[in-house]
This record gives sequence, structure tokens and C-alpha cells, in this order.
Amino acid sequence: MNKLYQTLTLPNGSVVKNRFFKSAMSEAFGTIDHRPTTKLITLYESWAEGGVGLSVTGNVMIDRRALGEPGNVVVEDERDLEMLAKWAKAGTKNNTALWMQINHPGKQAPKMVTKESVAPSAIPLSGSLKKLFNPPRELNHLEIKDLITRFGKTAKIAKAAGFTGVQIHAAHGYLISQFLSPYHNKRNDDWGGSLQNRMRFVLEVYNEMRTQVGADFPIGIKLNSADFQRGGFTEEESMEVVQTLAESKIDLIEISGGNYEKPAMIGPEKESTKKREAYFLAYAEKVRKLIDTPLVVTGGFRTVSGMNEAIDSGSVDMVGIARPFALMPDLPNQILKGTYEPVSLDRISTGVSWIDRNAPMLETSWYAHQLERIGRGLSPKQNLSAWSTLVHFFTQQGIHAFQKRRA
Repeated sequence: MNKLYQTLTLPNGSVVKNRFFKSAMSEAFGTIDHRPTTKLITLYESWAEGGVGLSVTGNVMIDRRALGEPGNVVVEDERDLEMLAKWAKAGTKNNTALWMQINHPGKQAPKMVTKESVAPSAIPLSGSLKKLFNPPRELNHLEIKDLITRFGKTAKIAKAAGFTGVQIHAAHGYLISQFLSPYHNKRNDDWGGSLQNRMRFVLEVYNEMRTQVGADFPIGIKLNSADFQRGGFTEEESMEVVQTLAESKIDLIEISGGNYEKPAMIGPEKESTKKREAYFLAYAEKVRKLIDTPLVVTGGFRTVSGMNEAIDSGSVDMVGIARPFALMPDLPNQILKGTYEPVSLDRISTGVSWIDRNAPMLETSWYAHQLERIGRGLSPKQNLSAWSTLVHFFTQQGIHAFQKRRA
């Protein structure tokens, strides 16, 4: 257990107080015009007081014209600097590191919240998702440069507000992930084709952020180990990108995988994941042989022994935890006190088969409902019914309740 409470020094010299990493979850607490609210302050204060070492926000968008879901917070100028500062002050209590996750959805922008989506290439999403998303328009060179500048500006505002770092969201099929994938990026200019060209966008985003925030401000990244999609971003390509980012002195790499078309962490767990409790740990072991940059894997951790074994192995430097924090905001403190017990929940179900066929949406919304309770100053409710969640989100969002939400 002691290793979970050891400090971690990042490449730029910043120190994280322990090895608990609260990975991003979608709060959707923004106002109708995408400004931060007091619910975010209350929620992140709860996690800070609960003992987490590093807390990453749900994705903050860089452009009001491009939203990933209803309720996104958008930071493209300083109009909300005062509220952002309150959010940062609450989330950094108890010597907690609070990083803003910065994102652009690309074509993963539901048509009910984004009129025109953009992407590296004009390739629509496939399968059953097609009806939820408009076919994207291909970005031109000037628009790409503008987006890079926007990423940097949002990072600069985060620093000014008091966030202690930022994370680039380059996973899960959003815009940066689309640039990296040969399946989604069919460009024949300097932004597409070879892997060196396809990774140019993420490198320029990182370099622009570094220019605007300086060398001493932590910048991390969430990156796919692979897309798990035929013709997509491969594990071998991911490792090459990881090495390039490490050489560029990025401070922390969170490993994930999949996208809306091929989600990696929805559905039955592999036996190896159940045994070791962590998605992507095998990939992290391969990466550790290539780089010394601090690594995080998120998803699957439930027991103290599983968390300790991951740190003991040397493959990862922090344990990434998401949904358990929606049920136990003070999870690190519980482990320290010896009172922690893993939560074992039955499948979230209404008992009505046609609704339960949308189980990923329902389960994700159930956890989002728990976040909303914490944001209102209430305690999580492990016996919260699926029907209560459905009524809650229909009351709040109407037809938007069925929009695709991030896990």
C-alpha cells in the first residue's frame, strides 16, 4: 500500500502527492451556453478532499461550434476566468493536482448539438452511429492552424485560472485521434499519409501549448494504444507516437484505446483484464521498455492488491480510476484508513429488454447521475435505480438524454 502514497516527480519537476489518478469522466455540467457551473466546483472539491493525487476534468472544448455532447464546457477566451478560478481553487485543495482535459470532437459531434462537423477527411462515422452524426467536412490548412492555436490558448487560460496542468485528449476517436488514424485520415498533404505526417497535428498542438504555458507547466496526453479498427491506428504506430512525445518532454501519458465505432472498455472484459484488473497493462509493459515518461492506465482497477501490483511492476507510475470515484469520492482516503471495499454492482438494468439493449448508454448515464448528485452536494447512491436515472435525464435534457455520452 505504501507505494500508492509515494510522491511522483514529473519530467518538468512538478510533484504529484500520490499515485491515484482520477481519470476524466463526462460531467456535462456546463450551462446552455457552455459555461462552467457551481456543480463542477462542488464535485472537484469532493475529489480533492477525498485524497486523490491527480484529478483530470471531463473534456473541455476549444470551440463553441464543435461540441462532443450537451453540457460541454467551452474555453476559447477569458470570459469565464473568474468561475474557472473558483473551479481550480476547489479542485486543488489538499495539495491535489488538477488538470484540464482539452479536446475537439472532430466528427464525433452529435448533430443535435453541432450543425457542421469537421475532420481531417470527409469520412462519416460507420454503422449504427451514422444517424446520430452529420457527415464531416474536410478541414483546410488555415482551419487546422487555427485549431492548433485554440488548443494552446485554452491551455494558457487554464494555467491563468489556477489549474496545475492540462491533458491533451488524443484518444477515443476525437479530432486528434482522427488525424492519427489512417482509416479516418485520407489526406495527401503534410497532415496525412505517412505516420510522420499524421502525427504532425498532435505534435504541433503540444508544441503550441508548450509555447503558451512555458516549460514548467505540466502537459499530459491521453492516447490510444490502438483503434481496434481494421485499417486504423495500430499498436506499432501508437508506440512510435509515444516515443516521439517522450522525446518532446511530455510530462505524463495516459493509455487508452478504441473509439465510438469500436469502444474498448464497453462490454465483456477479457480474462487477462479480469486477472490483472487493468485494461492496456500489457501495452504499458511494452512501452515501458521504450521510454521513461510517467505512464497511467485507466480502467479495471478495483482491489488494493491490483493497484499495488500495477505500481510494483514498474509498468505504470499511477493507477487510473474513473467510475469507482463516482461512487466513492474519498476512495484514496478509504484505502489509507483501511476501510475500502470494492463495490460489486449488478448490471444496470430497467428490466425492459428494448431499453436494456442500449445498456452502454444507460450504464454511462447512471454513473453520470452519481456525479450530478455529488455536484449538488449529495452522496452517491449505489442502489440508485436505472429508472430513476432515465427520468432524471429526460427531465433535464429531453431527447438529448439519449445522445452518445463518453464513458
